[in-house]
Amino acid sequence: MSLLQHTGPSTVYTELAELPLPVSADFLSNDVARVTYSVRDHERNITRSLTKTFPGGITSDNQTTSHDSSEVKAFTTSPSKSRQAILREVANGTSTKRFVEIWAGTQIEASLDVTKYHDAFHTDDFTSSLSFSPSETSLLYTAEANINSDDNASDVPYPKFRYTPHFGEPSRAKKRSTIFLFRWTRSTAFTRAAKQDMLLVALSLAQPTRVPVLFGQATFATEDVIYASGHEHTKDGRLLGVKWCFNRPMGIWEIKLPESATVQGTPFGTKISCNALKLTPSERSCRSPRVLYNDSHTPTKLFWFSNPVGGPHASCVSLESRDLTTGTNKVLVDTVMEPTLENDFPGLYPNYNMPSSPFLRRGDRTYIVLHSLWRSRATILFIDTESGAISDRTKMRDGEPLYSWDLHATDNKTRLICSRSTPTTPSEVLLGYFDQHDNLNWKVLDKPTISSATENALRDLTVSIIPIGARPPTETLVIQSKKASTRPGPKPICITIPHGGPHASSTTSFYSATAALALEGYTLSLPNYTGSMGFGEKYIQKLLGHCGTMDVQDVVESVNELIRLGISEHGRQVVQGGSHGGFLTAHLIGQYPTLFNAAVMRNPVTSAGELTASDIPDWAYAEFGLQFTPDSLMTPATFQKLFEASPIAHVDNVRAPVLLLIGEDDLRVVPAQGLRYYHALKGRERRVEMLWFKGETHPLDGVEAARVSWEAGRDWFKKLGQNPAD
Repeated sequence: MSLLQHTGPSTVYTELAELPLPVSADFLSNDVARVTYSVRDHERNITRSLTKTFPGGITSDNQTTSHDSSEVKAFTTSPSKSRQAILREVANGTSTKRFVEIWAGTQIEASLDVTKYHDAFHTDDFTSSLSFSPSETSLLYTAEANINSDDNASDVPYPKFRYTPHFGEPSRAKKRSTIFLFRWTRSTAFTRAAKQDMLLVALSLAQPTRVPVLFGQATFATEDVIYASGHEHTKDGRLLGVKWCFNRPMGIWEIKLPESATVQGTPFGTKISCNALKLTPSERSCRSPRVLYNDSHTPTKLFWFSNPVGGPHASCVSLESRDLTTGTNKVLVDTVMEPTLENDFPGLYPNYNMPSSPFLRRGDRTYIVLHSLWRSRATILFIDTESGAISDRTKMRDGEPLYSWDLHATDNKTRLICSRSTPTTPSEVLLGYFDQHDNLNWKVLDKPTISSATENALRDLTVSIIPIGARPPTETLVIQSKKASTRPGPKPICITIPHGGPHASSTTSFYSATAALALEGYTLSLPNYTGSMGFGEKYIQKLLGHCGTMDVQDVVESVNELIRLGISEHGRQVVQGGSHGGFLTAHLIGQYPTLFNAAVMRNPVTSAGELTASDIPDWAYAEFGLQFTPDSLMTPATFQKLFEASPIAHVDNVRAPVLLLIGEDDLRVVPAQGLRYYHALKGRERRVEMLWFKGETHPLDGVEAARVSWEAGRDWFKKLGQNPAD
């Protein structure tokens, strides 16, 4: 009989998982804000999006809701707020048709069927573009180029099958990121632009580059100058996986468009050559270009994020700038190695990109506004664009909830849209604005609607951040039930949940899965071990070469500290984690076989020496203190070092029952990692179960996969969590 028995669905999990999650925002006018939400629909097994519009700004509480069409892949508002661009994909039987649309109010100003000129639109964080020109007569966007083929030699099969590297997790489909320029001439009669008055061209470089470069993240500066990020192939012909990785070979480029007269009448989809200049050095990984304009709408400065190429996949971010008048670059906010008593700022740890509109103006000062990790919280920073001075505008104050914040947009003037949450408070959307005394005020625009029963249950949960004094700067985020933790008898079972990465962080944000587990009566501990983001670059570098020891010992000490504090107790410990968190989970039950009663792992790294098929083969080298170069080979000596640092080396010691959750299409930690561990445990007659999710990638974040994974973890711990490993 299977150890894993389904005990039924959880209405609490479903309710919390289906709460709308704010993902982006923009300003449609001075007083109208628009927020886009992601919504999970368990009945239809899809993730939908909806948009709420908030007219009236600080003077109105009205809102309207529209359910976005799945046809709309991306949209943006023009600088004057008078136009919108939409990238649309329409199912047409077994095929898909694609359109670029320009709307002026409720009327289409221009529309072009682009289906045969390129493949799918790129709308991810890494390559997508959607930028109006200053005159609002041109649009830049990114799409997958068609496979090159000679129309006069259509019987030649090689172009179709020639190997082309892809961008990695979560899809093999993105290989030929290309910037397209769509231009139209407005009709004087204000009717839709005729086809002969439109232009669509693909941008390419006039001069050859040392290695292939694929462009994205393009933004207009003037009518004929754009800035973009360029992803570079490696010398050995790879595109290293970019998702969650800040260290890829890429730079900021200035691209000059040819004069309009030279391209007018060019056939749709034609490649045109552009002169280009790379503005950043090859040893820096640079992304997210943003242009600052002065009051006369002249571009004055360019800003971007920067990290070292190679090394840890994520690290402290530098904010850099270029004076567009003098052509000089400078570092505005540099790497912080370690916070000090005088200045506890740990450095910049923002999202992968800046918001599309990151600027605020106060008097004669202009600021870049960013979300950034600060230890175990996420906060909102204002950064002076001249001096680089940093102000934490959502600093934690005594007695306040442990909010983590996210920034979605500014109006490039005096207002911003953020969201905030705590582990027990779902995300709410706020409008930030300055009053006449220059004080920053907040107005809640939107709060989620939850049932009174769930709301009361969430009120029973408490949240705290507990420092692990023996291993600074390690700290753990603890979520527990007041009723369960004060009830006579044994303490609630404590689930330790180390995050993945390892260079990521558990924050005080709301996550439906963790909140639902806490509402099942468990105490949760989410440790930020050495190598976590938000604590200073010193501690990221400190972990390199010590994965499997230092991070494991940090987590064990967090367990011991909670036992010393009386929050949990021996014999009532379980552990779960995904990716590097799964690596730690497997290490913990192998190195400390009697500490945890049961374990759950999602797509775990179990044998680092066998990660050569990953989309990030450099990860194992860097994290375990080895040099990765284009000619690196997995030699016996290298494999031996990685084997000894991997959980598979301790598999003989495992006593706790193990549940594995594996995504069949994971390109990051290939399914063979979990499969090998499963068979190793089976061969040793250990208790192990595995769920295999077809079509799922590394996060297992499909609606059904996420729900089933949560239910399986709950049921595994319910059945086995109280019984000490034997």
